[in-house]
Amino acid sequence: MRAAVLHEIGQDKLEVLDDVEAVGFGPGKVRIRVRATGLCHSDLSAMSGVLPQPAPFVPGHEGAGEILEVGEGVGNLKAGDRVVVCWLPACGVCPACKRGQTELCLAGFMNAGTPNFKRPGGDLFGFAGTGTFTEEVVVDAGCAVPIPDDVPFDIAALIGCGVTTGLGAALNTADVAAGSSVAVIGCGGVGISAIQGARLKGAAEIVAVDPVASRRESALKFGATKAVSPDELPDAKQQVTGGEGFDYVFEVVGKSATARTAYENTRRGGTLVVVGAGAMDDFLQLNMFELFFDEKRILPSMYGGGDVLTSYEKTIALWRAGRIDLEGLITHRVPLAEINEALDQMRTGTALRTCIEI
Repeated sequence: MRAAVLHEIGQDKLEVLDDVEAVGFGPGKVRIRVRATGLCHSDLSAMSGVLPQPAPFVPGHEGAGEILEVGEGVGNLKAGDRVVVCWLPACGVCPACKRGQTELCLAGFMNAGTPNFKRPGGDLFGFAGTGTFTEEVVVDAGCAVPIPDDVPFDIAALIGCGVTTGLGAALNTADVAAGSSVAVIGCGGVGISAIQGARLKGAAEIVAVDPVASRRESALKFGATKAVSPDELPDAKQQVTGGEGFDYVFEVVGKSATARTAYENTRRGGTLVVVGAGAMDDFLQLNMFELFFDEKRILPSMYGGGDVLTSYEKTIALWRAGRIDLEGLITHRVPLAEINEALDQMRTGTALRTCIEI
């Protein structure tokens, strides 16, 4: 079967090969025929080494498809079921799950160190224990979440990561208050989803911040009340908040520099929500006096900060009701053979989300 492979961390191109085999099928597992997958910035971060990931590997973690085969002991799925791939399944029995913080369950990460593909040259890993830039993938049954028949595969793929992450940051982690002021720094697919979440919660002012003009234009269509470049943020802060700072600032880039900017543009007593996934050696500096004196809440948001399965269901309900726009997030479509074109679209910021059709 075909799959896009990164041979070494640090390479910027993927090689599409046709001699890859999905392995590991057995009890508790399912084999999925991938039909659509989104390209998330985390895939680029894993390729560059910002996020830890053993290589060689098949990137991709935001996918949807149909079940081809179920292993022994899998009772809730059958061949032909339409599913979205969940890269962070909850085990249900660990301390985090028992506390109701299923997004902090580490069971899914345990799969990341086990190869789930192979080719004549040796084993291949799947990014985040999945690897959806391929025609087929074998994953734990908990990674395959059934979706209704009326949800297209491309829409379902987005729900698998970017939309759930951004929407949940506003709905769950921040719980944005009606009438509040919001700034979102970084307006790709996840940032746009955070904007839609803030709009749903009734934010009065939503300022989108991004260096790419096309993304700023898109942000206005999705609910932002103002869109500015990073250099224009100080003026926007003055105009919208009288210089005090925003009630909520979402950092959706994953860098300490933008997190520091987000902190400085959050009002005293306001909330900074860290959504972007950054590097382990990139440190955010705060002095102890400002941390105490400003009383700003700093809230990291992992995978939308809520129960993933519940978030999927809510997102589908909101989409069906026309309350959020998911189709509009897909600005580009490419076949798997043109995956490197999708990477370029992500790097240059020309795409909100590129759907890879498989």
